[in-house]
Amino acid sequence: MGRCSEGDVAGIVQVVSSANVDDGRGEIVWQPAADAWQRSRLSQFAAMAGSSGFAAASTAYRSYDELLEWSLQDPGGFWGAFSCWAGVRWHDTPTRAMGSTSMPGTEWFPGGMLNYAEHALAGSAAGAPAIIALSQSRTRSELTGDDLAQQVARCQDGLRRLGVQRGDRVAAYLPNIPETIITFLATAALGAIFTSCAPEFGVRAVTDRWSQLEPTVVVAVGGYQYGSRRIERRDELREIIAALPSVRHVVVVAYLDAADGADIALDRHVLSWAELLGDQRAREATIEPVPFDHPLYVLFSSGTTGLPKPIVHGHGGIMVEHLKVLSLHHDLGPGDRFMWFTTTGWMMWNYLVSGLLVGSTIVLFDGDPASPDLSTLWRIAADEHLHVFGVSAPFIMACRKAAIDPGTTFDLHELRQLGSTGAPLPRDGYRWVRDAIGSHVQPCSLSGGTDVCTAFVGPAPTEPVRAGEISVRMLGCDVQAVDAGGERCPDGITGELVIASPMPSMPVGLWADPTGRRYHDTYFEAFPGRWHHGDWITFQDGSCEITGRSDATLNRGGVRLGTSDFYAVVESIPEIVDSLVVHLEDTDGGPGALILLVACSPGHHLDDTLRSRIGTALRTQLSPRHVPDLIDQLPAIPRTLSGKKLEVPVKRLLLGYPVSQVASRGSLADPTALDVVVDWAARYQENR
Repeated sequence: MGRCSEGDVAGIVQVVSSANVDDGRGEIVWQPAADAWQRSRLSQFAAMAGSSGFAAASTAYRSYDELLEWSLQDPGGFWGAFSCWAGVRWHDTPTRAMGSTSMPGTEWFPGGMLNYAEHALAGSAAGAPAIIALSQSRTRSELTGDDLAQQVARCQDGLRRLGVQRGDRVAAYLPNIPETIITFLATAALGAIFTSCAPEFGVRAVTDRWSQLEPTVVVAVGGYQYGSRRIERRDELREIIAALPSVRHVVVVAYLDAADGADIALDRHVLSWAELLGDQRAREATIEPVPFDHPLYVLFSSGTTGLPKPIVHGHGGIMVEHLKVLSLHHDLGPGDRFMWFTTTGWMMWNYLVSGLLVGSTIVLFDGDPASPDLSTLWRIAADEHLHVFGVSAPFIMACRKAAIDPGTTFDLHELRQLGSTGAPLPRDGYRWVRDAIGSHVQPCSLSGGTDVCTAFVGPAPTEPVRAGEISVRMLGCDVQAVDAGGERCPDGITGELVIASPMPSMPVGLWADPTGRRYHDTYFEAFPGRWHHGDWITFQDGSCEITGRSDATLNRGGVRLGTSDFYAVVESIPEIVDSLVVHLEDTDGGPGALILLVACSPGHHLDDTLRSRIGTALRTQLSPRHVPDLIDQLPAIPRTLSGKKLEVPVKRLLLGYPVSQVASRGSLADPTALDVVVDWAARYQENR
């Protein structure tokens, strides 16, 4: 391994703005301890960076704000210093941290050779648990660092016997179980490329994704348990394989049944997981050094309006970004336990797996988080002694609505952070964490996405948390709010979220986009030279609020309204379990039509009394502009497989677009929910 070298290219100067506290802001719900800075890994990194020569004039950094400003002013120096502090294992040492700084086209760590899998396997102590797996399909299990390394070596040997080489694609139709991680790391160690879909994905959702990549090997389960239900997937697996002529081998993991599962009749070579790992002699994985931007895995966008975008992430960019966010923002390291409730079809699975990079034990759960009740995940948090635990914002709000009290029911004294992502967390969600779990737990709302496979705004263990606000820009994330003309918005003014400087985990490209044209048009066309993410964001004194997708704008009478505000109010009403709001603009300049669709809890229905209560709540808690022109009921609100509401597709349906142009059924968690909306939209069009 070579020595680290200092980056020599200065980045864009970004000074974090400050402002007086607005009376309308949420109260502080969590405060760091007086010695939080001294005890944090942030201070350890700051001490090294300030004395290493990476920082200008050997600056002594004494706060998060100072570190943030340095990371934005001098990204080369920051990432060079961090790669040294984190112990990135180079096979060939890069000449510097940054070459070209153009965006897109940034060159990170030119000349550097490394491998994500090597770092992940080296992070876990040999005899300590690397993975703890819980499931409703099988009993609890543990893998030590030695166990994981050996099984990855055997899997790699098996993949090699199947002909997998550098650059080939290996696809996993697997739940959040150890075999998925073993397959991923074995694939990465070979320099091949990994991709995954959760087994709840339908045939079309999988084939729309994998047909773009042409995998040669598929590793799959024939079924799984979800709560009390047995979910068979053998028929779906047959259809998927039949639609993918590139697949030569199918590995079947025994999961729902004790049998090997290799008896599934397919017209390809089929073998069991045990057969794949059959070589007992393989003890240590062979690491294939690859360039910093060599493809590690392909993630996919939700694909609501067409084929999902195949987003290619590189070994080095993912490694250094995940090392940074997990060690510095979540303060994770050896001896800590880390869990995020996720499936293998969501980028948070990739985020969770990277806990191995920092030497933490990662805890996996596959099953229904509400079975037998909403206490299931909290019981796991207590029993497994979690330090950092992540869920979705809707899950937190569901626990609040159900009035459960995890802090009293379970021993959660070891829990430090509760992560929340997938949607903005309302202020009442923050308060519930404080009141129902404990004031010692830091509520950590994050926002980022599949496109960067990380968060760019989120928590820092040294910074206070206000109800409804995301605490900080992450280190190295030059996030700004800009107006339609690209000018930066002052504090308190909502604007489009852009990233003004490069991040290492920005995609290395989109698959099958050799000229980079599609990549450029997707992220950089709206604001040239800056990444356009498509969210509304408002900064205040360094913190921020995300108020919804900018492509789902509610602009009533010239006033922009955030969809997250609506959902926080409407879904706090006991009879409402889900909702979706859209605004249809008036081409003549009028206020347009504001439409709210709701799904009611069992035993309830939308009547005039409930409509009146919804309107009153929106008027009093938000403003008269927030009162819908029409409120109607649906059996269920359509969502993507990753849980996002179909705001834009529903709006386009209401504008008269055919369903074939607005949503792909394979991208939906429940396609029948879309069918109901299509019928409802047709009736709406007739009655306009």
